[in-house]
Amino acid sequence: MVCTGVRAEEKMLAAAFSARDVELHVVDDRTIHGDLGSWPETLPQVDAVLLRSKSHWRNVVIARWLESLGGCPINESRVIETCGDKVLTTLALLKEGVPTLGASLAFAIPGAEMTAEAIGYPLVVKPVIGSWGRLVGKVNDPDALDLVLDHKAALGGAPHTVTYLQRFVETGGQDIRSFVVDGRCIAAIARTSEGWKTNTALGAKATGLELDSELISASEAAALAVGGGIVAVDLFETDDGYLVNEVNATMEFRNSVDTTGVDIPGVIADYVLGEAEAAPAEGPRA
Repeated sequence: MVCTGVRAEEKMLAAAFSARDVELHVVDDRTIHGDLGSWPETLPQVDAVLLRSKSHWRNVVIARWLESLGGCPINESRVIETCGDKVLTTLALLKEGVPTLGASLAFAIPGAEMTAEAIGYPLVVKPVIGSWGRLVGKVNDPDALDLVLDHKAALGGAPHTVTYLQRFVETGGQDIRSFVVDGRCIAAIARTSEGWKTNTALGAKATGLELDSELISASEAAALAVGGGIVAVDLFETDDGYLVNEVNATMEFRNSVDTTGVDIPGVIADYVLGEAEAAPAEGPRA
């Protein structure tokens, strides 16, 4: 397991593997280095590698590195890359006909202003790549949009050359996160906040949610659209049914095991072990 330090989730996963009498090697991603034509230094040459770096780019790069050598990263690079990029996620969901909130793009201030007028205020502007609700802003009027666009220009960098806009959905401070492993929706929570952002990293409260057929269907369809594996799906419940908002390839579940009664780290461990057993007999190339 590759991670950036050991958080609550990694501790729970380590306990799950230990309960299955499996030796788990925990490697800090900051120690990994080496020649791209060889297996990474500090990383044991194992049948499967569970990637849980805090960095989207590190997860993508390590996954590609291992895949080039016949290794088995979990998740696959294509899944990590799609989920970590909101544009790629939206395109994947739309392509497969998954009910989704949808989004619009603009590449310059005039285009962003015209797009915002077409969507209508309030709306939400998000960074193309990012997590935990950082740099996500609710925009109530043209003046607020101008301020957001000025900030993006000042921040600079490739991600801020693209403006990603979505209509604002009034949810009463609540959305849903479901957990899908190997194509199967295993659990879901409702995330409730006093504000409009419902990230548990920002203090939202998690409560267990009973799965229904429509929620299962939407969650599993979203997971399939981005390539499967181990993902968390964020959804809005609307009068027209569930709408998928985002899909996450490095799920956090510390607040979701007790609340749902589902052994999420245990299910993940079983999936990883199954993938390891299915790996090619000759194993990864050194």
